Amino acid sequence: MGKGKGKKRKQEEAALQAKKAKKADSSAPIRPARTLTGWKDADANASDDHGIEAEAQGHNSPSFRNKEKVLVTCSRRINFRYRHLMLNVVSLLPHSKKDSKVESKETKGATLNELIDLRNCSSCLFFECRKAKDLYLWMVKSPSGPSIKFLVNAVHTMEELKLTGNHLKGSRPVLSFSTNFDDSPHWKLVKEMLTQIFGTPKEHRKSKPFHDHVFVFSIVDDHVWFRNYQISVPHNEMDKVDKGGLDKMTLIEVGPRFCLNPIKIFGGSFGGPTLYENPFYVSPNQIRALEKKKKASKYVTKVKAKTRRKIHEMENALVPDEFADLWKED
Repeated sequence: MGKGKGKKRKQEEAALQAKKAKKADSSAPIRPARTLTGWKDADANASDDHGIEAEAQGHNSPSFRNKEKVLVTCSRRINFRYRHLMLNVVSLLPHSKKDSKVESKETKGATLNELIDLRNCSSCLFFECRKAKDLYLWMVKSPSGPSIKFLVNAVHTMEELKLTGNHLKGSRPVLSFSTNFDDSPHWKLVKEMLTQIFGTPKEHRKSKPFHDHVFVFSIVDDHVWFRNYQISVPHNEMDKVDKGGLDKMTLIEVGPRFCLNPIKIFGGSFGGPTLYENPFYVSPNQIRALEKKKKASKYVTKVKAKTRRKIHEMENALVPDEFADLWKED
């Protein structure tokens, strides 16, 4: 029995070695570079000698599938209003993953990059709250970047607005951008980042296979304003909409609303070389300091007026009246 088992084991080992040798001999075809829209044509950067082979490989390669996943998280000590905004964003993005809070320190970049890698994500939305008043949004592509830091203003959550619009959870949005996104290079980069992060991948397991709402991004006063609208279509047999009939379609706002003020664009993930810096950005701390100065100046003017009045009274003292005690009874 022992000899039979040993012989069988030797045969299995020989078969495995033969398979490995066969795999080593057969050279795998070179796969072309992958882009967001599809597989890059292999003959774009190839030499003239290998043009025909590269073209054949490009045509035979499988179609590209968008596997975008977004990690959504926030910093500790976040305000309840900003936390509700983050939850609204999570509900709008079926391809997002929510994680526990992260400490807002200098080392947050390394921690978040590790979290993104562990959760198998390619992008991140990090809501960072400072002084329980100011909300900053980091929009990041990991691990190579770029990353954009925004100041979030004019926040209105779904619960706060109580609007009449309603759309199916998990349905894919239509992304609408204003024309001035194509005016300058940094706005083009912001548009590309918003497209990749807010666009739900086709045939995602948590998404619904149709469009019934619109994400609108518009630039006004160098700020990006976000709105979410439901596409309302009449479903009666009489008012049934023909294909391409946009006259009967209406938009009803759903929420949330917020405004993004770009601060800096970095070349890496949560840092790196500065690609763009907003020259018109004023930090909330400076605004609060100016308001305090205005209030302090009011008090200073009041004190100065009092001292001036006292000096005036001392310089122009009233002369005692000689008839003041004339009718005083003894």
